[in-house]
Amino acid sequence: MLFCCLRSPFQPIPLGQEVYENAAKKIGDSMLTTQTIFDRYQEVRIRFPETTALSESQDISSLLDIADDVDAFVFDAFGVLNVGETLITGADVRLDQLRARGCAIRILTNAASYDRSGAIAKFKRLGLTLADEEIITSREATLAHLTKCRWGVITADEDLLTDLPPDAVRLGDNETDYETVDSFLFLSTAAWTPERQKLLVAAMQNRPRDLYIGNADLAAPRDDGFSVEPGHFGHLVADVFPERVRFFGKPFPEVYDLIESTLPGVPANRIAMCGDTLHTDILGAAARGWRTVLVTQDGLFAGFDTEIFSRRSNLFADWRLGRI
Repeated sequence: MLFCCLRSPFQPIPLGQEVYENAAKKIGDSMLTTQTIFDRYQEVRIRFPETTALSESQDISSLLDIADDVDAFVFDAFGVLNVGETLITGADVRLDQLRARGCAIRILTNAASYDRSGAIAKFKRLGLTLADEEIITSREATLAHLTKCRWGVITADEDLLTDLPPDAVRLGDNETDYETVDSFLFLSTAAWTPERQKLLVAAMQNRPRDLYIGNADLAAPRDDGFSVEPGHFGHLVADVFPERVRFFGKPFPEVYDLIESTLPGVPANRIAMCGDTLHTDILGAAARGWRTVLVTQDGLFAGFDTEIFSRRSNLFADWRLGRI
């Protein structure tokens, strides 16, 4: 099995190094299916905010059906607006139509691989018409909470680290770097390997330190399947050092603070989060008091009946539709 069982958010699971390594080695094997991703979210859900459950979702045909009930629509990116680097057909048109109806638009993405300018450029490449201030990322929320120390950073090779402290150290294959930094910051899995994960775990075992996860997702839909995201590795470490790992991005509260700060005067129950994942998009927004829309056709639950997963997790969005 890919993952180790979760017992408590405050009690480490007694993992031997061999058990941990076997779990990490299976990245890309059994995890990357809808069922195994969902199952792992269920295992780690005890670390997520609590929310009051709905008993069912109302099916709608498009977001225009509920535009009169919503002042601000907040969109997840992967599985809602795009799959990988491909824009989902009609997503750009729908955003323009909602604006014409007087609705505010925000993008809230757990992607932390890019600095702010890179995130903005990505959405423009997709062909979406967005003002810079309409885009909020989990990276922004993470960096706003960094303490003053020497951070070891796990990120893509292309990340220039320009928005990070000047003494930040890019972590790769040098074991000494893992031992000498004060804390760890995990932004991207683009250059991450099982061997580097072993170095991280060994460093934590030798000297436990804080680990900030800048993208709480376990996985993300791509053109050819799912990619493993920082949340996957973060929860593996949190299974052993639960008091040392802090997650940022949906479903955790800091990103919702950022969104609400850009929507002064808009009541929480007039904000609707549109996302493809029950445990991040739907749970986090519901815990905040927002309305929720589960988008089913292109994301985590593509090809599946979401009713089964909602009943098992007791997580129902207010509304459900195939595409926005």
